[in-house]
Amino acid sequence: MDRREPQVLWEPDETFAQRTRLRAYGEWLSTFHGVDAMSYGALWEWSTGDIEGFWSSIAEYFGVLFHDPPQAVLDSPQMPGARWFAGATLSYPEHIFRDRDDDAVAIRHASELRALETMTWAQLRTLTARIQVGLRACGVQRGDRVAAYMPNIPETVAAFLATTGLGAIWSSCSPDFGARSVIDRFAQIEPEVLLVVDGYRYGGRDFDRRAVVDEIHDAVGGTLVRLGYLDGAGFGDAFLGPADAPLALEPVPFDHPLWVLYSSGTTGLPKAIVHGHGGILLEQLKHQNLHLDMHAGDRAFWFTTTGWMMWNFLVGVLLTPGSIVLYDGSPANPSLERLWDLAAEAQITCFGTSAAYIASCMKAGIAPANGRDLSALRSVGSTGSPLSPEGFRWIYEELGSDTWLFSTSGGTDVCTAFVGGVALLPVYEGELQARSLGCDVQSFDERGRPLIGEVGELVITQPMPSMPLFFWNDPDGTRLREAYFEMYPGVWRHGDWIEITARGTAIIYGRSDSTINRGGVRMGTSEIYRAVLALDEIVDALVVDVDGWMGLFVVLRDGVALDDGLRGQIARRVREDCSPRHVPDDVHAVGAVPRTLSGKVLEVPVKRILSGVAPERAASRDSLANPAALDWFVTFARERGAGRT
Repeated sequence: MDRREPQVLWEPDETFAQRTRLRAYGEWLSTFHGVDAMSYGALWEWSTGDIEGFWSSIAEYFGVLFHDPPQAVLDSPQMPGARWFAGATLSYPEHIFRDRDDDAVAIRHASELRALETMTWAQLRTLTARIQVGLRACGVQRGDRVAAYMPNIPETVAAFLATTGLGAIWSSCSPDFGARSVIDRFAQIEPEVLLVVDGYRYGGRDFDRRAVVDEIHDAVGGTLVRLGYLDGAGFGDAFLGPADAPLALEPVPFDHPLWVLYSSGTTGLPKAIVHGHGGILLEQLKHQNLHLDMHAGDRAFWFTTTGWMMWNFLVGVLLTPGSIVLYDGSPANPSLERLWDLAAEAQITCFGTSAAYIASCMKAGIAPANGRDLSALRSVGSTGSPLSPEGFRWIYEELGSDTWLFSTSGGTDVCTAFVGGVALLPVYEGELQARSLGCDVQSFDERGRPLIGEVGELVITQPMPSMPLFFWNDPDGTRLREAYFEMYPGVWRHGDWIEITARGTAIIYGRSDSTINRGGVRMGTSEIYRAVLALDEIVDALVVDVDGWMGLFVVLRDGVALDDGLRGQIARRVREDCSPRHVPDDVHAVGAVPRTLSGKVLEVPVKRILSGVAPERAASRDSLANPAALDWFVTFARERGAGRT
């Protein structure tokens, strides 16, 4: 593994650093609490060394509105089972709406159906209150579930705020999810109301979802409320209340459920992950203000659907002085230029996307700043999978040396990034800047010993308020313990490989359950992908190790053939960039790499299929973004088992 210190691509100057929200918070801590916050390293050490003091300071600094005060900050640090701010009551959406200028813009939004428009705080408040009237008429009360099969549009944000303002529990899936995938999720929580759209537009095509909605409703139940999206009819006055309806923001206990998110469900029924009002509020106040560094006038965008936790994350930016930008549609229609066009049109200051999108733009030769006014763009965020060093360099080559690029890693499980951006620190090529405040992230070896400068299991050794309250329909907590706490009792194991460097930066190497171990040398799949995707002829890849046989499956650029010459280039790149032991035994061309609905490569299910597991047991097709891509591997496994490969 290459251990040379990587290049510094960006570093904040003193003017930039002095303006950051982190600097202001650190100065407040030093002045009023005597905390050493002269460096980010010292601040992180304090935030994980005194987690009660840290999270109490977040509540104090951001003025959390407790209707009933907490009896204690943390009852017990034991995991699972830690209980935060017992006795406190509050409301997440109350903090969204407080102290707002009615005429200021809350949301900018565009889609393949709608041109760029704005929604002010007054308009968002009014729509939220009108939806609440409709939900109450449907019988929604505190603790009931409201499930939404809706796209990434302002009406969905308002419906979420309306639901949680009543003390009801929110859950959502994107309308491009198939019926079975939605039923597997929503049937678990038995919603009182099902909010749906008639269809959506993606890639220039209209998709009528009315028949799918009927199938979902038959299986899930609840009162069905339709929003006309394709036909432009909206919710309609039959559901909405009057324009002067009062807004309800009912306080609930700190650990009252806010929403239910879902694991990918690639190998079984998706886990229904429940987060609380207070835990998510504190985490998002911290992360969206201090780590995203959102100021008044900032406009944050993240390309996401309502079926990924990044939608919930983006809504949380409304807890800052900034505003948000939504987009519903294909990032590649009419071309990969679309999101960069949106960045210029909406004057986005924080542009959030995926490593896969950045890689696609690189391969396609996109020049984001060519012919566009991106002068407002201050930062770029990347998540979903590890961003390659080439991706880091491309951002700086295309967007300029004054761009703050932050690669992040986290998960649906905690609905945040626990390693990622810090505006006070330099950006090293290929590395995540630091561990987030209050997140005691460590790299553990197989015996549970912490590592520095070596790859190990990503663990969290102390509780965070945004960890799951519980899994739905898991009354004794068995599934939750199995998911996170079996390998290291009392320590959260996340399932990724991570290296914490001596500088405090981090490198993510992919899922630990899909690591390639060859002759005792372990390597994360992301390292192999980096080597392979450096070849212009290859646009996507998947690698697995099955009982000592290492197979590489590549998607080729149009017009390219997988011949002996290209196979030789692949072997040479892997040998030189990774290790001679990780040169694949076989390379095969495929039409597409199977991915989850959130865009993650399906390494483990493919490995199971190639190991002889029945396809229906290895992966739930409805959890895939491109289920047909799995068919090639099913056929390949059958032929390989028959000895014909």
